[in-house]
Amino acid sequence: MGNILVVTEHMKGEFQDISLEMLGRARQLANGGSCSAIVFGGMKDRASELGAADRVLCVEGNDDFNPEAYASAALEVIQAESPDLVLVGSTSMGMDIAPVLGVSMDLPVISYCSGIENSGDGYEFTSQLYGGKMDVKSSASKAVAMVLAGSFSADEGKSGGSANVEDVSVGASSSRVQFKELIEPEAADVDITQSDILVAVGRGIGSKDDIEVAQELAETLNADLACSRPVVDAGWLPKSCQVGKSGLKVNPKVYIALGISGAPEHLEGMKDVSTIIAVNTDKNAPIFDVAHYGMTDDLFDICEEIGDSL
Repeated sequence: MGNILVVTEHMKGEFQDISLEMLGRARQLANGGSCSAIVFGGMKDRASELGAADRVLCVEGNDDFNPEAYASAALEVIQAESPDLVLVGSTSMGMDIAPVLGVSMDLPVISYCSGIENSGDGYEFTSQLYGGKMDVKSSASKAVAMVLAGSFSADEGKSGGSANVEDVSVGASSSRVQFKELIEPEAADVDITQSDILVAVGRGIGSKDDIEVAQELAETLNADLACSRPVVDAGWLPKSCQVGKSGLKVNPKVYIALGISGAPEHLEGMKDVSTIIAVNTDKNAPIFDVAHYGMTDDLFDICEEIGDSL
């Protein structure tokens, strides 16, 4: 049993999935204790979406993220609530806030956290280091944990009862940082993070012209096309198609990896998919360590056979 507080994130009037992921896990870890969430600005009006929370603590202020103002407000709330565990996203926002909370509260900050379990009078954490090449275990009775996106289910954060919504007054912050403008990347034709089926190509596809084979397979399966970093670096597909540490984390129902070796950086973006099908002529390729089904045949033959059978 423990009291857990989640520092939520929002963008353009919507809670980010990482907030719901943390909240769902917090509900499970609380195990009879209190599960609370801090929301900022106008997000009070959407507090009903945080079904897993017992309490939603609403801080007035500007919706636009300001690292100094948000960190100061969160610190005041945490000092008043004294939770056993504080969950912050391992995101650009979280990187601004978590160190301030840890130092100010004299608490350890657990970075790159992909797993949290109850352990005796405290918690045990799993951190993914070096791009997922190493898992490190640590434990603490109280801590600030920076949670990696995609580590838990966002749906769990929405389910539950009706949270008690409370306004929280915090001191005015004389921030030296001012929000000027939100600059967003150009929108892609397809958001692969929302795809149900992905056909992903790696260096093994051979050339830019051969990607047409994978594209035809994707169209046949009503899927979207994705890729590993070498394909983007070669200029064969845009950055919006890249899966991995320096690309996007995806969670489709089916992930078909064609000619992808399975470097740790790529696996970090897709290894938790429920059904992974890998095609690679190298039987020792790391992709087979996470694949549920694997074939060492020529990928072009496989694509043709699937296309002919449908």
